[in-house]
Amino acid sequence: MADPYVDRRDQMFPRLTAAQLGRISGVGERRRVRSGEVLFEVGEQNTRFFVVIEGAVEIVSPIDGREEQITVHGPGEFTGEINMLSARRTLVRGRALGDGSIVVVDREHLRALVQRDFELSEILMRAFILRRVALIAHGVSGLVLIGSRHSAHTLRIREFLIRNTYQEVESEPDVQALLDRFHVGVDEVPVVLCEEGQVLRNPSIEALASGLGLSPEFDAKATRDVVIVGAGPAGLAAAVYAASEGLDVLVLEDTAPGGQAGSSSRIENYLGFPTGISGQDLAGRALMQTEKFGAEVAIARGAVGLDCASKPYKVRLATGEVVRTRTVVIASGARYRKPALPELSRFEGAGVMYSATHMEAQLCKGEAIAIVGGGNSAGQATVFLSQSSAEVNVLVRGPGLAESMSRYLIQRIDDSSNVVLRARTQIDALEGTDGLERIRWRQLDTGESQTRSIRHLFLMTGADPNTAWLKGCLALDDKNFVKTGTDLLPDDLQKAGWPLVRRPDLLETSRPGIFAVGDVRSGSVKRVASAVGEGSVCVQLIHRALREV
Repeated sequence: MADPYVDRRDQMFPRLTAAQLGRISGVGERRRVRSGEVLFEVGEQNTRFFVVIEGAVEIVSPIDGREEQITVHGPGEFTGEINMLSARRTLVRGRALGDGSIVVVDREHLRALVQRDFELSEILMRAFILRRVALIAHGVSGLVLIGSRHSAHTLRIREFLIRNTYQEVESEPDVQALLDRFHVGVDEVPVVLCEEGQVLRNPSIEALASGLGLSPEFDAKATRDVVIVGAGPAGLAAAVYAASEGLDVLVLEDTAPGGQAGSSSRIENYLGFPTGISGQDLAGRALMQTEKFGAEVAIARGAVGLDCASKPYKVRLATGEVVRTRTVVIASGARYRKPALPELSRFEGAGVMYSATHMEAQLCKGEAIAIVGGGNSAGQATVFLSQSSAEVNVLVRGPGLAESMSRYLIQRIDDSSNVVLRARTQIDALEGTDGLERIRWRQLDTGESQTRSIRHLFLMTGADPNTAWLKGCLALDDKNFVKTGTDLLPDDLQKAGWPLVRRPDLLETSRPGIFAVGDVRSGSVKRVASAVGEGSVCVQLIHRALREV
C-alpha cells in the first residue's frame, strides 16, 4: 500500500522559488551557520522559522539516547510544522548539516506573512499541517503515557493526549523498565514521560497543559478587545473572524478545542463536507485558523467567574488569574445531563463515557455496549460504534427516534444488523468492582427488568448549559441558558441595569458588550452550522460594542 506521506512529499517539503525566498528574506534575518549547530531543540517553545539558503538542515527525533533522522532540508526548503504558529512545544531537533547560510524569521513575522501573502500562506500552511500529521502517524509524539485502563484519571489524560503514544501498566512488558528508569512507583500512575526528560506524576489536566506549552502566561495588566470563553464551534468561529479583523483575542477553554461537537465521531450534515468530518478534525482545523490569525488560545484555563459590574469586564480563572477585557463572548456550551443513577460517579471513566471517538471505539471493540440518548449525538455514536462493537443497545425513554434524530441517522441505524433499539427503556443500576461490569435496565410499559453483562455505557442525553460560572451576572431563562436579544424582557434589562438607549443586539446579553453564542444561548439551534454562524455574526456586534466603550 502506498504511503500517503511519500505521495505528498512535494507538498510536505516544497522548494521555494527565488521570488518567494526574497519575500521571506524581507521579514527575516540572513546569517551563517556552522556544521553541527543546533537551531532548535525538542520541547522548545516559540521556535523560529528557518529557510535554507546554502547547505542543509537535518531534522532528527531523539529516541533513547540515539537519533532517528526524519528528513534533510536543502537550499530553498524550510523547517517547521504547525507548532510554528502556536505555543506548542516542538517534537524534533534541527541541526545544521555542514556550513551554510539561512534566513531566520520569528513567530510574529511568520504569522504576518501567512496572513498577508496568499501564495506563501497556502504553501506553508499545507506543509505545516502535513508534517504534523506525518510525525504523529510515525509515532513521533514526544510523550509516553503510562496508566491503567481502570483509572478514570488515566482515561481523562489519554483523551487529552489522544494523538500521542500510550502504554498500559497491565499489558506492556517494557513498562516496568520505564518506571524503574524514571524512578516512578506503580502507585504514582498515571505518569506522563516527556521527550526532554520531564516526568509528570499523576498530573492534573492544568499541569499537563502547562507542561506541553498549551497554556501561555498572561499579561495581567493588559486589557483585551475580546475574551471568548469556550473553544467549541461557536467560540472558534468568533475567534477566527475577530482575530482576522485585527482584534486582540484570547480564547479560554477548560478541556479541549471542539466542545461537545469535538466528541462526535463523524458529522455528515455539515455544509461543505459531503463525506463527513469528525468533530476532532473540524476542531483541529478551526484551531489552526485561530492561531494563524493571531488569536491566543489557552487550554485548561477555564473561567470560574465574571465580574460584569465594572468596566473593563473581568474574567476570573480557576488558577486565580484575572483577565481584563472590553467585550466578552460566552461560548461555554453545554454538557450532557447525568441521570440519577447510584454510583454513577464511581464508573465515570471506568466504563461510563460521554463521547464516542476512535479512542472509545478501541476500548469496546468486539464487545456489547449500551448508548442512552435519542438525539443526533447519540445517533452518530451508534452508527460509528456499530462498526467495531459486537452489539449496540440504544436506550430511549420515548417511543422512538423520529422526534429527536435526523432521518439519515435513523436510516443508518435501521440498516445496522447489530443495533437494537430499546424504546421506552431506562437504566436502573450500574454494577461492577474495579469498573463497570453489568447494567440493569427496565422497560417502562411492562416493568420488566433485565441485567446484561455490558462494560461500556455511553450517556448522550439532554444537555445542561455551562453557566454556573456567571453567578447571576446575566439574565438566564428557566433552564439556565443565557437570554439574548429579543428574548430579553424589560424586567431583565431593568434588573441588570442596562445603561444604553438602544436595546441589546441579536446575540447580546443583558450587559452591553457581553454576547452569548452556540449551545449556551437560550433558543439556539443545537447544530454545528448554526453555532459557527452565530460566532461569525457576533464579531460585527463586537465592533459596535467596542465603539461604544
